[in-house]
Amino acid sequence: MSLITPDFGLLFWMVIIFGAVFFLLAKFGFPVITKAVRERSEHIAESLRAAEEARLSLERLTAEQDRILERTRQEQARLIKETTDERNSIIAKASEEASAEAAKVMQKAREEIAAEQELARRELRSEVSALSVAIAEKIVRKELEDTGEQKALLDKFVDEAVHSQMN
Repeated sequence: MSLITPDFGLLFWMVIIFGAVFFLLAKFGFPVITKAVRERSEHIAESLRAAEEARLSLERLTAEQDRILERTRQEQARLIKETTDERNSIIAKASEEASAEAAKVMQKAREEIAAEQELARRELRSEVSALSVAIAEKIVRKELEDTGEQKALLDKFVDEAVHSQMN
């Protein structure tokens, strides 16, 4: 027997043992191995599908988040604009009311000043008239005999009274 060329009997028994081992592996080993490989393959495929679904879901959520942020920004801009417009309106209204009130106060003050001036003029005229009459009375008593001077003096008093009433 040589190491390089096997004998026929050895070959026979090697084929029989190989067949038996192959049969046992085919009957009990390969189905378990193929089942495990198939399950692993299905698990990997399902994990890939789940990952793809998660990616798509994440993209949808990101897009929805972007839409919500954009709507929020638009709403914020709208609210700021409305608030600014309302503030400007309130300021303008308050300014108009203040101007109207100031105009009323000024008009009332002018009317009061005019009334006070008129009252002061009347009092002054009354006092001037009374004073003129008193002076004229004294002068007339003093100089009853000189009618020319009395007439000139009375004309002067009348002119002054008329002139003062006009002012």
